[in-house]
Amino acid sequence: MSQTVETQNSAASEPSFRESVDLMFNRAVALMDLPPGLEEKIRVCNATYTVRFGVRLRGKIQTFTGYRSVHSDHMEPVKGGIRYALSVHQDEVEALAALMTYKCALVEAPFGGSKGGLCIDPREYDEHELEQVTRRFAYELAKRDLIHPSQNVPAPDMGTGEREMAWIADQYARMNTTDINAKACVTGKPLNAGGIAGRVEATGRGVQYALREFFRHPEDIAAAHLSGTLGDQRIIVQGLGNVGYHAAKFLSEEDGAKIIGIIEHDGALHDPEGINVEAVRDWIVTHGGVAGYPHAAHAKQSAEVLEEACDILIPAALEAVINLGNAERIKAKLIIEAANGPVTAGADDILRKKGVVIIPDMYANAGGVTVSYFEWVKNLSHIRFGRMQRRQEEARHQLVIDELEQLSEAMGGKWSVSDGFREKYLRGADELELVRSGLDDTMRIAYQAMRKVWHEREDVEDLRTAAYLVAIEKVAASYRAKGL
Repeated sequence: MSQTVETQNSAASEPSFRESVDLMFNRAVALMDLPPGLEEKIRVCNATYTVRFGVRLRGKIQTFTGYRSVHSDHMEPVKGGIRYALSVHQDEVEALAALMTYKCALVEAPFGGSKGGLCIDPREYDEHELEQVTRRFAYELAKRDLIHPSQNVPAPDMGTGEREMAWIADQYARMNTTDINAKACVTGKPLNAGGIAGRVEATGRGVQYALREFFRHPEDIAAAHLSGTLGDQRIIVQGLGNVGYHAAKFLSEEDGAKIIGIIEHDGALHDPEGINVEAVRDWIVTHGGVAGYPHAAHAKQSAEVLEEACDILIPAALEAVINLGNAERIKAKLIIEAANGPVTAGADDILRKKGVVIIPDMYANAGGVTVSYFEWVKNLSHIRFGRMQRRQEEARHQLVIDELEQLSEAMGGKWSVSDGFREKYLRGADELELVRSGLDDTMRIAYQAMRKVWHEREDVEDLRTAAYLVAIEKVAASYRAKGL
């Protein structure tokens, strides 16, 4: 059977993204003792609003279809991104909203799960046209409280970014002129519009922190048939967008890992000696893809590199890139899901049987919602992190430095503080350092909760099931506390 026919046949039996989420949910709750009514309440999507609106563009009215889904309001506000893509449809939005519920519960961000999407190719419109469409979409959602600081707080997703979030925040503020917390209606805003330092890098940084925590546990390294430190690993990254770029950049520049493959929409690059992530990013910005990049071998078929031997594979683009059609040929020992749903339920079964360890999406890409939580808190408190205490910290540290320098003088110069210590110790933490510290702490604690279930329960074979168990139990506890 040819590979094409095999892939087509596999696709016929491949569960959809929403079915994959439900299958994984069902696999977890089968190991729990939840009342059937509560199980169903947690599983189903509370509500999905579909909006169709017209915008006059290029001399005619164009009609757009958008969605905002609320999966669970066990905690409010509910939280989740808004994506712009032609592939957006109701089932996808509802599946992503469900993942947001479990993701927020897992990392202890006090939100319910939501998601939004607009069926549009943003590359087909100029900036002014996109602003018109975004403001009208925001208006349609905000007038139904589907954008609101205390009820529903969107964020960027595929096809959107800081620019779109600033437009949405401004549109909400225009509609709610007396709401002092208006900036908290959306996160992922630019710094000069109420954003927070470290939000753009947050999801990629979270992937780095997740891998660092994984490599702190020898038992987990052995389970993935790996050895050495994070810096010894060979990594392939699928998708060099915001998430993939930052994850690859930090892992290579700060941890010393070798990026041997980069996969993009127009093919893939491969070099066993390592690829300069920054150089590839600059090339993509200039040329629109990886084709023609001179310092690595180029493959027109991305599958050639996706299926190359490596230690860690980071799928950081779309869902279902690893499926029944290619799971058997994946050679990575550890997969960390930087994207939402990149491994289908069917592929997950195949990979687990092969002994591949998968760090699941609901944990691995939770850096975005974690730092969004920090931004939301910042907007509600109306003060940037570090403003009150930074200089006081520096003053207290100066006392220690002064004492050490007096000690050095008293010892006649036989001892002195090491080079650079004075500057490093004196500097009080700014907002970026505090955000990174909070994200690192969040990723460590969430991973430890997952691995505890993974290693202590004989009926839990993988981290994904462990993540669902931890998250569902927290959601169930919230509903019980509400009296349901």
